[in-house]
Amino acid sequence: MAEPQRIEKREITDELRESYLDYAMSVIVGRALPDVRDGLKPVHRRILWAMWDTGLTWSSKLRKSANVVGEVLGRYHPHGDVAVYDALVRMAQPFSLRYPLIHGQGNFGSVDGDSAAAMRYTEAKLSKIAEELLQDINKETVNWIPNYDGTRVEPSVLPAKLPNLLVNGSVCIAVGMATNIPPHNLGEVIEATKHLIDHPKATSEDLLQYVQGPDFPTGGVMYDKKAITEAYLTGRGAITTRALAEIVERKGGSGRDQFDIVITEIPYQVNKAELIIKIAELVQEKRIEGIRDVRDESDREGLRIVIELKTDAAPQKILNQLWQHTDLQKDFHLNMVALVDGLKPQVLSLKDVIFYYIEHRKEVVRRRAEFDLKVAKDREHILEGLAKALSVIDKIIATIKKSADKDEAHTNLMKSFKLSDLQATAILEMRLQALAALERQKIEDELKEKRKLIKDLEALLSSPQRILSTIKDELTGLTSFADERKTKLHSGGLKEFQEEDLVPQEEVVITLSQNGYIKRVPPKTFKSQKRGGKGLIGSDVGEEDFLAYFVSADTHDDILFFTDHGRVFKSKVYNIPVGSRTSKGKAVHNFLNIPVQENISAIITYAAKSINPSSYLVMVTSLGMIKKTKLQDFANIRANGLIALGLRKGDLLKWVKLSDGKQEIMIGTKFGQSIRFKESQARPMGRTAAGVRGITLHKDDTVISFDLVDTSYKSNLLLAVMDNGYAKTTPLTQYKVQNRGGKGIKTAEVTKKTGSLVALTVLTDEEELLSISTKGQILRTSLGSIRKTGRAAQGVRIMRLNPGDKIAGVICL
Repeated sequence: MAEPQRIEKREITDELRESYLDYAMSVIVGRALPDVRDGLKPVHRRILWAMWDTGLTWSSKLRKSANVVGEVLGRYHPHGDVAVYDALVRMAQPFSLRYPLIHGQGNFGSVDGDSAAAMRYTEAKLSKIAEELLQDINKETVNWIPNYDGTRVEPSVLPAKLPNLLVNGSVCIAVGMATNIPPHNLGEVIEATKHLIDHPKATSEDLLQYVQGPDFPTGGVMYDKKAITEAYLTGRGAITTRALAEIVERKGGSGRDQFDIVITEIPYQVNKAELIIKIAELVQEKRIEGIRDVRDESDREGLRIVIELKTDAAPQKILNQLWQHTDLQKDFHLNMVALVDGLKPQVLSLKDVIFYYIEHRKEVVRRRAEFDLKVAKDREHILEGLAKALSVIDKIIATIKKSADKDEAHTNLMKSFKLSDLQATAILEMRLQALAALERQKIEDELKEKRKLIKDLEALLSSPQRILSTIKDELTGLTSFADERKTKLHSGGLKEFQEEDLVPQEEVVITLSQNGYIKRVPPKTFKSQKRGGKGLIGSDVGEEDFLAYFVSADTHDDILFFTDHGRVFKSKVYNIPVGSRTSKGKAVHNFLNIPVQENISAIITYAAKSINPSSYLVMVTSLGMIKKTKLQDFANIRANGLIALGLRKGDLLKWVKLSDGKQEIMIGTKFGQSIRFKESQARPMGRTAAGVRGITLHKDDTVISFDLVDTSYKSNLLLAVMDNGYAKTTPLTQYKVQNRGGKGIKTAEVTKKTGSLVALTVLTDEEELLSISTKGQILRTSLGSIRKTGRAAQGVRIMRLNPGDKIAGVICL
């Protein structure tokens, strides 16, 4: 009769919790995490053991990888053949392991992410250094466990003369935990281990005097010694690595400097092919500009990626952008989790890893010595019996001859000569050649040697210090495999990229229309033309808009936007959208919180380093008021702006200039009047002040221009431009210095033909003039072609305008 079913009632949450934990620990211990002692996961250990057990060592011939995979699957690892082959392939890849444990022949993949050829095509055997993991395994140095079906046994851990966990690292994801241990330089790890043997109280920080940090097989440069130290002290942390990149000059026929960025090493675990594709995508999307071509020139000699730059590109800025947007700069997130005692997953510091390795080697050396001692004593026992027999060989022979058979002879020898079972057997199996004098001497010499070895092994086992010395000597023997460090260490940290680190520093022209459309373009966009030309179309501003402001700046400059209501807003020049020569631009309100009822009346650009106590902003209003305020008062401007000037009713802020406080002021009016006075006559005031009078205006006249006179230039000219396209230059010496607040003197003959005065600009070493009309025509011409005349002259035509068009502004370059 069948036994009744036994059913136990349990809370499902308890059952699920326990079952999941059992499953998780099974995966963690049985498949995922490396053992701190030999640095191997079970699948790697089984592959190496199977190859060793079948004689596939360094000195043997290569064998098909499929043969190895089949051996591992059939005897030790009853999982997928793909998982086993992938593990075998990784141990053969010089770009994955710092010191490959398998010597492969055939296609074992590449740093481009190419997969290995099928296992039937590739061949493998143990590398020479891998044998150091398995040496002495047959001397009972490690514990053995049954395989999956109980038909044979496998090692639970390898003897591991090689400190493999640190040397080759390990990467895995378990259930609820992961490990990410980088590879290290063998020579450094050996020295650190020897130091900890000699100084057991040494800290991880002490050991970092020897282990500089990871040593990746793909090289590269790692940064920030402080962050590296913290990671090794705690077992967790991010280590920043960069590709080894060099900016090299390229020979070109243009006569200008041309550069390439050449990359010869990349960060660990970066796919080279995907990296190149990413760079190409960034160029295509215009997120990085200035790259002409990207070429992969890698060959069997080494890795080489060439990034060819355009002639006008800024190499360091482009390299900064590549650091920021690609895996040329990558963080390795160190997470040193490993199994301790083969069962317990722990986060380990550098000292912990080396400590557990030393403890393992102490156990291996002790068990090996015990095994060798047992073998030596067994051999000594046999040799003592043989030596005793040879001393009475005639009696031995007589005893054997009198015996009826082999068993009786064996018994008689034990009784007559007080021999052990093993000794009697050895004597019966002894050949007659051993009776020769030389053979007898060999037995005696071997006996002495064995007794000496026994004494030495017993001394070793009784001395923990000698065991440690043996470990050190064996580690020293591994230095033949050590090589130079591949990953270089940069002790300094990497500052976080600011946006300006990614933007090329170059001269640009900023245009702003009356309706608030802004853009920046390179000055070379406008080619030089002869005086009197019609100019190029400079901006598609529309019929009811015109370009009002036209300034030169550097992309890294700060830019201040002043409104006619006396408020100021701040941005970076590189934040201004890039446009083409004919594009309309973007609305300035898209990135500045300017009230709708306010219009931008002045733009100031300056380098942030220019802010000092002697820098001033000089402001002039349409009704002739002037105010001087320290630039440093505008260092911190809120997103919704600051008050820059207190205005009187009906007045508007129109011009702002940057000054050192030692200049002279030149103000011009629509009707052709101008005044020149010393800047010192306008004392510095606070941000909210209204200022003082700069010029007294005639009825219906307004200020149209304001400029500063640099008195260090003795041959200054004053450029006057009229809105119908006429201009002239006049020596500044014809303008006397007056007192602030006067009506000034005549500076141009304003007629219906010339139109009103639209610009009055002091010239120093400028060479070219950019004139822009209200309908968007732009003319670039040489200032030298504009005739010098007296103060009251009309000037010459510099630009032919279409009907209804007028000059809106000028800029000198």
